Amino acid sequence: MTQPFEDLFAFLRFPSVSTDSRHADDVRACADWLLAKLADLGLATELHETPKHPVVVARNTHLPDRRTVLIYGHYDVQPVDPLHLWTSDPFQPEIRDGRIWARGATDNKGQMLAHVLGVEQTLRENGELPVNLIFLFEGEEEIGSPNLAAFLHQQRDALRCDVVAVSDTGMVAPGVPTLGYGLRGILCCDAILRGPKCDLHSGLFGGAVANPAAAAARLLASLHFTDGRVAIDGFYNSVRPLEDWERQMWSEVPGVSDADFLQVTGSPSLFGEPGYSSAERVWARPTAEVNGIGGGYQGEGSKTVLPAEAFIKLSFRLVPDQSPLDIMQQVTRHLVSHCPPGVTVEVRPGHDGKPYLTDPNSKFGLAAQAALRTAFHAEPVLIREGGSVPIVQTFREILGADTLLLGLALADAQIHAPNENFPVENFEAGIRLNQALLNELAR
Repeated sequence: MTQPFEDLFAFLRFPSVSTDSRHADDVRACADWLLAKLADLGLATELHETPKHPVVVARNTHLPDRRTVLIYGHYDVQPVDPLHLWTSDPFQPEIRDGRIWARGATDNKGQMLAHVLGVEQTLRENGELPVNLIFLFEGEEEIGSPNLAAFLHQQRDALRCDVVAVSDTGMVAPGVPTLGYGLRGILCCDAILRGPKCDLHSGLFGGAVANPAAAAARLLASLHFTDGRVAIDGFYNSVRPLEDWERQMWSEVPGVSDADFLQVTGSPSLFGEPGYSSAERVWARPTAEVNGIGGGYQGEGSKTVLPAEAFIKLSFRLVPDQSPLDIMQQVTRHLVSHCPPGVTVEVRPGHDGKPYLTDPNSKFGLAAQAALRTAFHAEPVLIREGGSVPIVQTFREILGADTLLLGLALADAQIHAPNENFPVENFEAGIRLNQALLNELAR
């Protein structure tokens, strides 16, 4: 195995699950490994403590006549559950069928380490970089980056840069270089529905008091009209319409047709807001999604119980110019006003992030397109992303810099799911991309 893959495999072996306190030591060990790797490159390194997981910063010697480029990534990963669906140990990476299989292979260890290894190769070949470089790697992205904004404020002067580069997004199809110029925002919340003071016998009390689990189903059903549109009052009021040139451009992007969405998802049919293609819905329209629902007996066989409470977990993907604060207020009003009789509802806000949109044909956007051509030997496509990287808008607000979204993930990468994977060719292309990007941004 060559050194780049040995480094990646060592990185992937850390179970750096940020949301699980049982893995706090693993997250710390992963940060320490990363710090040592960056120091071995000759970069000046810093480990910054936060209330939860540390931030890793590294930089070369900065010269006044050079552009400053900040490259961001995250070394934390999602939980692996359900473990039994993995075909191999999620923290013992393997290469099979031209792909690297492990938790974090795509999101985000493989993509971010490609940038580190690109810098390593440039330093080995040239002895220096063409730009002033700042690496900023955090360990809390998968829990909403709760401490990174405060860190950026504290370190604003030290982190000043001309542009930010992030590889934590996707490619539309294998071999098709992709520049993202927008991200959907996100808003998460939980709702807890409570009925009787304890679980009740469904024969003795069913029909006499409301069932919180049934009430939860009715409440969830109120979130959408039957055609797929979100039914929350005012939800679409601030949505910025799609531009005609975007709709035309996206209709020609390979790998994102309705047929492609069916093939990748394995769903029996497509469903969503009328009047839009699947790509348009994912990249530029807001959504309301149910991420979890529970209450009552979950074990084998029957238990005739009327549960005392039930819960639902919701997330809302937001687009320009929706505000997470406004949407949270609308969601809360909707859940309270549509709560069925006989139960109460408590709404608990979760993490959120603003949507992001920039000009893909700015001077830095054109430099990124040139770098993608060099790395992939193909013409790049321009898209918005359906996912969320909340810190990107925060970079703009605090550091005053826009972000280049240079995705290397494929649609079937299984991120956040069992059997996460990353194509070997994309990992190697990411190393080339870093080298080309720094050269293009230096011009």
